[in-house]
Amino acid sequence: MHLKKQPNGILGETNMNTDNKNKNKYSLVCGLEIHAELKTKSKMFCGCKNDPFGAEKPNIYTCPTCLGMPGGSPVANKKAIEWTIKVGLALGCKINLFSKFDRKNYFYPDLPKAYQISQYDLPFCYDGVVETSFGPVGITRIHLEEDTGKLLHKKIDGKQVSLIDFNRSSVPLMEIVTEPDIHSPEQAKEYAKEIRKILKYLDVADCDMDQGGMRLEANTSLRSEGQKELPKYKVEVKNINSFKFMEQAIEYEIDRQTEILDKGEIPAQETRGWNSIKSITFSQRTKEDSEDYRYFPDPDLPPIRYSRESIETMRAELPELPAQKSERWNTEYGVEKRYSKQLISHEIFSNLLEESFKICQLENIEPNKLASTIVNKNIIISHETIASKIVDEFKKLSQTDEVSDDEIISAIKEVILQNNDAVIKFKSGDTKVIGFFIGQTMRKLGKKINNRKLGELLINELKK
Repeated sequence: MHLKKQPNGILGETNMNTDNKNKNKYSLVCGLEIHAELKTKSKMFCGCKNDPFGAEKPNIYTCPTCLGMPGGSPVANKKAIEWTIKVGLALGCKINLFSKFDRKNYFYPDLPKAYQISQYDLPFCYDGVVETSFGPVGITRIHLEEDTGKLLHKKIDGKQVSLIDFNRSSVPLMEIVTEPDIHSPEQAKEYAKEIRKILKYLDVADCDMDQGGMRLEANTSLRSEGQKELPKYKVEVKNINSFKFMEQAIEYEIDRQTEILDKGEIPAQETRGWNSIKSITFSQRTKEDSEDYRYFPDPDLPPIRYSRESIETMRAELPELPAQKSERWNTEYGVEKRYSKQLISHEIFSNLLEESFKICQLENIEPNKLASTIVNKNIIISHETIASKIVDEFKKLSQTDEVSDDEIISAIKEVILQNNDAVIKFKSGDTKVIGFFIGQTMRKLGKKINNRKLGELLINELKK
């Protein structure tokens, strides 16, 4: 591996050509931290408006409390706490009936108090689980804290300067931390997408990743295949703002750390950033331990106490969650889970589809056919659409012209004669060309035909 000074001053790794054989010597040990800004009306510890992305100009939603000025007195946002507990219940977490806020001490320009109000040893939620197709991912904790201000790097009068917008300072920020149960970039992506889906179902966060309303952080390390103990180091890649970038960052770290381990060295325990333009991670600082933050209970905020009865009341208020809805759709409407997983993106959207499925049943239309058509034809449905229009559009798409088998077979034979190369591919086992033949046949006929019927006749002719 060659280290090369990049034009922007980032020390980045190049020529990352790790041998796949060596790569397979190690297995990934990964945990994720997901930060999501809650969309309460006011901030976490003051009455300022919580709308950092909609503010007309910087620093208009601020007060002495969220600016860390002397005399500012924080008061905890009850709604943000309840929403955090509901997220914990949705993820199968246990709830601490006694909890508190702590001060996490560190200095950075976007943190005016020189400490962040967060939670340390008594988070609101702990010990949950999220199921993925790769296996379960344990939730270590879900805690609530305040967000920091936002640094803006600009050039003014020819000089490079850093400005601070405190509209985001003290916005309620929920952090969901997993166990090191993630063993592939694909599993990390699936887990993170499931969390985002649940937060949107509960309607507690917009999860706008472009704006920074949801940020992903991956803690990665490698251990030798068959090793049971956790590695003696951990690399955190911070503030990733897309699922694709997170997947790429983990892949990059697997390659980078493999190369270091192959030399008999141990990767540095550090915090790294992700450069999406160069598709590399880069070192930011050495990784801190919890002792470095000197946590202690915030003396300005009293402890939070809940009864078991109040927690059960919150549990009863939870909506039907994505996994539950998918299971019920399969039972009630016969919708295959491969379709429902793609269609259950938001509660409002899925409720609209549910109404459509009910109409389908009344009109003797299989709801699964509607679901498959929406998925396979990438039909875009807005929230303004009504269910009856969705069904009407499906009927139009499903209409086929009356065409005899002889007419179809005649067109198929012509297409086969004109595309000998594709015929050879099919006979050698490449079944993907069937789609090409279907498209060509329908184009030749100039009519809508049932795809299943056309496919069966086509395969019969190709096999002759």
